[in-house]
Amino acid sequence: MKNIITLQLGDVETTALIPVAIKANETLSKNPRVKDPMAVEIVKHLKMDTAQFNKFLSREGVIARTIMLDKTVRDFVAANPDAVVVNLGAGFDNRFERVDNGRITWFDVDLPDLIAARRKAFPERDRVTMVAANILEDNWIGMVKNAASAKGAPVLFLAEGLFMYLTLEEIGTLLNLLKNNFEHGTLVAEQNTPMMVKNQKHHDTVSKTNAVFKSGTKSARELEPLCPGIRVTEEHSFNEEMRKYSLRAKIFAFLLPGVNDRWATLVW
Repeated sequence: MKNIITLQLGDVETTALIPVAIKANETLSKNPRVKDPMAVEIVKHLKMDTAQFNKFLSREGVIARTIMLDKTVRDFVAANPDAVVVNLGAGFDNRFERVDNGRITWFDVDLPDLIAARRKAFPERDRVTMVAANILEDNWIGMVKNAASAKGAPVLFLAEGLFMYLTLEEIGTLLNLLKNNFEHGTLVAEQNTPMMVKNQKHHDTVSKTNAVFKSGTKSARELEPLCPGIRVTEEHSFNEEMRKYSLRAKIFAFLLPGVNDRWATLVW
């Protein structure tokens, strides 16, 4: 792994280190629910003190969303073995390793400083392309369209840990960019809540960074008017997975059912 210690990340990009730290700690635990050896290597390389990110709600939320989104992607790939998957705001995510069937084509898209760091952390892999781009602009769209056209395959877009750092107007820009360039598509997007935006200074890990939550929704259906023709087919709170593992998580889910993040599937 090349030196990535000296690279300067922007405020939002720095939040990519939170799930890395959490997945590394989970991988090294006695009974890991998620295994991510690359996260362990990145933490070791950066000599990270992961204590500031090892907080209950963030830890359990990251683990829950990883388990739930991995299953969602695997189900999509099982139904579409030659699928093209686009990981928007990829950070240091290593989902490809966990869901690869030997046939899918994968794109990891993020801002240039993050992709520069990612290139130093991750090896070049067949069927995986790292793309440095602003997802709100269209300069990355062509290569995805070409890959999907060449394979005659459907496209799945992932937006994990992304929408909360965009305004609703920016989310609308992204949705329209996708719909206008792909006749059909599926987007699985993590949703933040308005309450979390209002109380972000109390967030147990993001508050340790300079990043700012810019939007939240009570229901993903609030996104549908931003891009006519896109519709929500399902939405699930991370509480559904979190409450399986501890009494504390069960109490949290019972007392504050609408506070946790959710993932939603949007199609067009």
